[in-house]
Amino acid sequence: MTTPRFKTAESPFKSDNTASNQCGVTLMNNQIGAVVAQVMAAKPNVTVRYLPSMIRVDATGRMDFVYDEISEALGEEPGFFDAAEFEENMSTHYGRMIHEDDRTIMFANPEDAAEFIGFDLTARG
Repeated sequence: MTTPRFKTAESPFKSDNTASNQCGVTLMNNQIGAVVAQVMAAKPNVTVRYLPSMIRVDATGRMDFVYDEISEALGEEPGFFDAAEFEENMSTHYGRMIHEDDRTIMFANPEDAAEFIGFDLTARG
């Protein structure tokens, strides 16, 4: 008597450690988050998803949250929207984040972020 052999289907949730070349943030779904998402939706390589309690803003490669663009869209004076306001409205992120005086930059690849800030990734012994 032979024992039947069953094959299990491959899981769609299996581990995959290949680089996605993606970065993104989760914003609060409030008035400021909605305006930030609207500004970012107009940028190339950016995808915005409106969910009931949050807004996902994802990009391929790199995306820049330019503070004065967002301040203007909010109907505020330049300088209103800054890194602190950004952090207050963002709940999580993935990718490498760099805050500058006039923008927050998200990088999908750590090597790109390191090159941007002049960080040497060479291992030393």
